[in-house]
Amino acid sequence: MGCLKIFVIVVFMWALLIPNTHQLGSYETQILLQLRRHLEYPVQLDVLENYNGDFCSLGSTLNMSIICENNSVTELKIKGDKLVKVNEFHGVAVPNNTLSERFSIDSFVTTLTRLSSLKVLTLVSLGIWGPLPVKIHRLSSLEVLDMSSNFLFGKVPSEMSTMVKLHTLTFDGNFFNESLPEWLDLLPNITILSMKNNRLKGKFPHSISKITGLTDIILSHNALSGELPDLSALSNLHLLDLRENHLDSELPLLPQGLTTILLSSNAFSGEVPEEFGKLNLLQHLDLSNNALTGTPPADLFSLPSISYLNLAFNVLSGSLPEHLNCGSELGFVDISDNRLLGMLPSCLNASSDKRIVKVSGNCLLDIQYQHSESYCKQASLAKKQTTGKEIAILVGVVGGTVILVVFLAVVLLIFCRRQHARHDVDRYMFPKVVQDNAQPNISAELLANARIISQTAALGSQGAPSYRVFSMEELEEATEIFDKSALLGEGSIGKIYKGKLENGTYVAVRELTVHRRCTSWNFKLRMDLLSKFRHPHLVSLLGHCIDDGVQDDSTVHRLFLVYEFIPCGNFRARLSETTPGKVLNWSDRLAVLIGVAKAVHFLHTGVIPPSFGNSLKTDSILLDEHQIAKLSDYGMSILTEESEKVEAKGDGHNAWNTRKKEDDVYNFGFILLESLVGPFFSGKGETFLLNEMTSFGSQDGRRKIVDPAVLTTSSQESLSIVISLTNKCISPESQSRPSFEDVLWNLQYAAQVQATADTDQRSDATSLS
Repeated sequence: MGCLKIFVIVVFMWALLIPNTHQLGSYETQILLQLRRHLEYPVQLDVLENYNGDFCSLGSTLNMSIICENNSVTELKIKGDKLVKVNEFHGVAVPNNTLSERFSIDSFVTTLTRLSSLKVLTLVSLGIWGPLPVKIHRLSSLEVLDMSSNFLFGKVPSEMSTMVKLHTLTFDGNFFNESLPEWLDLLPNITILSMKNNRLKGKFPHSISKITGLTDIILSHNALSGELPDLSALSNLHLLDLRENHLDSELPLLPQGLTTILLSSNAFSGEVPEEFGKLNLLQHLDLSNNALTGTPPADLFSLPSISYLNLAFNVLSGSLPEHLNCGSELGFVDISDNRLLGMLPSCLNASSDKRIVKVSGNCLLDIQYQHSESYCKQASLAKKQTTGKEIAILVGVVGGTVILVVFLAVVLLIFCRRQHARHDVDRYMFPKVVQDNAQPNISAELLANARIISQTAALGSQGAPSYRVFSMEELEEATEIFDKSALLGEGSIGKIYKGKLENGTYVAVRELTVHRRCTSWNFKLRMDLLSKFRHPHLVSLLGHCIDDGVQDDSTVHRLFLVYEFIPCGNFRARLSETTPGKVLNWSDRLAVLIGVAKAVHFLHTGVIPPSFGNSLKTDSILLDEHQIAKLSDYGMSILTEESEKVEAKGDGHNAWNTRKKEDDVYNFGFILLESLVGPFFSGKGETFLLNEMTSFGSQDGRRKIVDPAVLTTSSQESLSIVISLTNKCISPESQSRPSFEDVLWNLQYAAQVQATADTDQRSDATSLS
C-alpha cells in the first residue's frame, strides 16, 4: 500500500514537469498585445489588460477567442462593434466608424503575420481601413480568413493565390472596388467565397467555373457585369448568391447539387432554361427583377424540394398549364408584375392554406389586381417589334461606322494638307454652340443622351401609350378651356385639370409656370428626359405642351404636362376613416409601399441622369382601379429647381445630389409613418410625430398611436420590421439612412412575414371550426 502511494506521488510530480502543449510563449503573447494596441484597444480585448496568466487559457466568448496548439496561436477571432454606417468611403479615416488616422494597416498586418501558425483568422467590425497589404500572403497556414464589415478597399492582392490551404475567404461588407480576382482557381482547397456588399466591378471571372470544390459563391450587392458563365461543372456548389449586380447575359447552365439560387435584381434576359426544372435538390429560387421572357418551365413548380419560388417583375408571358403540379414543399410563389395570361392553375390558388401566392400585375383571368388581356398581348408584340428594330439599328450602326471611318480619313487628309494655312481655315469653322441658359447641374449633353439603364423597366413600359407633344388647342378642347369644373386640385407646383381627349381617353393635365432662364429647345430636352421615366408604379407621362405665347417676360414658360388619369384617388384618402369600407388593411398598405419603393428605386438607379428630390407624400401616391400604386409628382425638380440650388458644380454638385437622394429616403420615412399612424396623427405635423416615435417602443405606446386598422390586421413581427425601417429612414443623421434598395428589401420581407402570419391564422381558424 505504501509503495502504491509513492508511485502515485511520483506520477503526479512527473506530470507537473511535462510542459503544457497549449501554453503560449512570451513572444506571441507580446504580439497579441501589440495587435491590441494597433486596433486602438477595442473593448473585446480588455480582458488581456493586466492579465498575468496564459492567454490560451482564456475562455472563448461570442466576440473574442484565442485557441493555441504547441505554444502557438492557431485561431484568433475578434468581433468588434464598429459597424459600417456609411454609403461611400474615400480611403481616409471616418470618425466614429473607422480606426483613427494614426492606424496603419501595413504595420498591423506585419505584426499579424508573425503569428505564423494561424489557421483561423476572424477580424470583423473593427474599423480596419486601407488597402489590404500584399504581405497578408505570409500567413501561409491560414485556412479561414474573415475580415467582414471593415473598410478595406482597392483590390484583393494577387499574392494571396499562394495561400493554398485557404478554404474559406470572406470579405463581406467592405469597399473593394476593383475586379474580382482571376486567380481564385489557384486556391485548390477553396470551398466558400463570400464578398457580398462591396464595390466589385468588371466581369464574372470564367476561372471560377473551374473551382470544382466550391460549395458557396456569395457575391451579391456589387457591380459585376456582363456574362455569367456556365457553372455546371461545380458539382459541389450548394449556394449561388449574385443578387443586386449588373449581369446581363442569358441564364447559364447550373450544377445539379444547388439548393439555393439567388439571381434577383440583375438584367438577365432570355427564357428560364428548361434544365432549371431538373434541379431536384433546389429549395430556394429567386429570379425576380430581371428581364426574363417566355413562359416559365412548368417543372420548376413541381421540384421535389422547392419551397420558395420568386419570378416577380420580369416579362414572362404565355399561360401556365391548367393542370400544373406544385411540389409538396412549395410554400411561397411570386409571379407578380409579369405578362402572364389565362387562368391561374388550381395549385396556385391564392386562397389555399398550403402556400402564399402573389400574382398581381399580370393579365390573369378572374383574379384581382390584373391588367387587361390586351395590355399583355401588346407588350409581347412591342417586344417582337423592338427586336426587329434592334437588328435594323445594328445594321445601320455597322454601315454608319464604315462611312464615318472613311469620312474621318478624308477629313484627316485635308487637315494635314491645310495645316500650314490654319489661320485661313479658322475663318470658315462654325462657332462653338454654347447653351446659354442651360441648367447648370443637368447639361444639355446629358439631357440629350439621357437613357434608361434598367432593362426591366424599359421592357415593363412596353404597351404604354407613346409620348407625344400636344397642341394648346387639344388641351383647351379636352378641359373646356381649363374650366373650373375640370379643376381637380391645386398644389405647390401648379393646378391639375381633368380632361378628355378626342379619342375618349381621360387625362390629367398639370399646368406649370416655370421661372427659369431656359430656351424652348432646352425645355424640350428636359421633357425628353422625363418622357423616359416609364415604370409600372409611375403615373405615365403621355406628353407635354409648351405655350410660349403668353409670356410676361422672356424668362417665364407656361408648361402643361399630360398624364394618364388615375381614377381611384390617393393613398392618403385610403388611410382615413372618413372613407368607411375603403380603409386599407396592413397587407394592402404594404403592397402600396412596396410599389412606391420600386418606383423610387427606379428613379434613383434606373435612368441616367437619376431623379432625386421627388416630392414624396401620401397624397402624391395614386391608386388605380386594381389598387396598384402609382407615384405622381416625380421628376419635378428637373423643371422647377431654383437656380441657387443648382449652381453647384463638381463636388458641390455631387453633395447636392446626395442630399436630394437622402431627402427622398427621409420623406419616404414619413410616408411609412403615416401608413402606421393614419392621417389623424400625421396631420399634427412633423415635430409632433418625431416626438411620438418613442411610443413605438412599447405595446401600450403602439396601441396609443398606431392606426387601429393596422393593429387589428398586422402581425407583431411584420409591424416591428416596418417600425424599425421607419426609424432608420427619418434618422437625423443622413448617413444612417438606408438606400431604397434596402428599403424595398425590408418592405418585401415584412410583407412575406405578414402573408405567413395570415396563412397560419386561417389554418388555425379552419382547425378550430
